[in-house]
Amino acid sequence: MTSDIPDYVSANRREWDRQADWYASAGERNWSSEPVWGLWGIPERDVGFLPDVAGRDVLEDGCGTGYVSAWVARRGGRPVGLDNSPAQLATARRLQDEHDLRFPLIHGIAEQLPFRDGSFDVVISEYGAAIWSDPYRWIPEAARVLRPGGDIVFLGNSSLLMLCVDDDEELPAGPTLHRDWFGMHRFEWPDYDGIEFHLGHGDWIRLLRANGFEILDLIELRPPEGAKTDYPFVTTEWARRWPAEEAWRARKL
Repeated sequence: MTSDIPDYVSANRREWDRQADWYASAGERNWSSEPVWGLWGIPERDVGFLPDVAGRDVLEDGCGTGYVSAWVARRGGRPVGLDNSPAQLATARRLQDEHDLRFPLIHGIAEQLPFRDGSFDVVISEYGAAIWSDPYRWIPEAARVLRPGGDIVFLGNSSLLMLCVDDDEELPAGPTLHRDWFGMHRFEWPDYDGIEFHLGHGDWIRLLRANGFEILDLIELRPPEGAKTDYPFVTTEWARRWPAEEAWRARKL
């Protein structure tokens, strides 16, 4: 890792270390479950996000508590979890002990991956690097460590939600646009130390293609009626009308 570390990395590490205890219960629940995705825990059978991982080397880029890597391991993949937060990784190691399921866990950042070129068949991020790392830094690194024909899949908040969400994260998104579409990139919040990154669809397409990817799908997640979420910045009713989360699937040519 070089000394050219982006300014937001330390802020995000502090924020995720601070939240580690709160996320531990979700990690415990998800380690024991079948794959479910996003703010509402939508089952994989209804999303179709996870590529074939059996017999493949898989990097979970921003793994947090490591539950996606656990799902990959149980499906016959060879996962490696990487995360910016030592406290989140400590939870992941504890859950490895509790479930007797082992895979490498590495403290690092998506912008400077500590792996050789062509080390993986799949790079996957559910939130993680997908929103907490600058895509103009982490997408080129993901492309570098993927083998030809490898898959990148990542899931985060939708571009539309980021235009409609309030600066106060305790207030739910409404039907009004609060921000410009053009120039969407770095998001900093008045009462929150973490720094997020989101792009519009055109910018995502151009970025992925510039790094040698063929785009396979853009999945707009929709929670079922009556679904519950722990996050106050968006309601189920809103997400039933407009996509609050989206998942990109692409393949390295």
